[in-house]
Amino acid sequence: MDIKRVTSALLGFPLVLAILLVGNKIFVDVALSIIAILSISEYFNAISKVANPVKWVGYLSCFSIAFIHIIPAEYLNMVVTLAVPSVIIILFAQVIITDMKTTFKDIAYTFIGIFYVVFFIMFVAFIDGMENGKILIWYAILAAWGTDIFAFFAGRTFGKHKFSKVSPKKTIEGCVGGTLGAVILMIIYTFFVNKYLQMNYSYVYISIMGIILSILGQIGDFAASSIKRFVDIKDYSNLIPGHGGMLDRIDSLIFLAPFAYALFTLL
Repeated sequence: MDIKRVTSALLGFPLVLAILLVGNKIFVDVALSIIAILSISEYFNAISKVANPVKWVGYLSCFSIAFIHIIPAEYLNMVVTLAVPSVIIILFAQVIITDMKTTFKDIAYTFIGIFYVVFFIMFVAFIDGMENGKILIWYAILAAWGTDIFAFFAGRTFGKHKFSKVSPKKTIEGCVGGTLGAVILMIIYTFFVNKYLQMNYSYVYISIMGIILSILGQIGDFAASSIKRFVDIKDYSNLIPGHGGMLDRIDSLIFLAPFAYALFTLL
């Protein structure tokens, strides 16, 4: 077992726990903004091998996460909706102003990074800001990181059939084991939430939600790997010993976050 990987996880989990449980909405938003900056920096460094991303637009987008819950609730949907076309307009303006020194390829890679990193992380903030958000956010975390943990051990123990060249070490057995493990963790969590926090969450709904989110999280993991394969790197950085970069650590969580938010509204 990778000692660095285990040590980083043991040190990092209490930090995440403290931020999400103790921090208010603004504090969490600022923390997520910092995470977004670290993540998109790693993405830009990777993509710089094949393009020249418009970094200032990406970093400015990351800062916007810190202000999500400062914006009055009645205007938030409109602001978020207008954010996407606004970013596109700014990026094309960059092409025009630089007389095409910034190319369409440059802004295309930039926009994908902003949408993939910033917009997806934004939904983590939305979940935290929901009613009972401090409870619900852990379903998303368990779905993502629970899948990673159980997929790792199931793959090492039972893995025989390779899943995809995108991530050669992953096996079908590992993927299935990851989903089953995540669902079990979510059911156990639901038991304690219902018993001690007076919630009444459906075990059937949680199980179905767990399967969906786990699969989406694994697609997110493969999506991050496909980018790394494209630019020929192993990890986005060495920020977290044993885990790679920030984006390596949160790739599955941010990918499932928008869908988790939608499913939580029906819970």
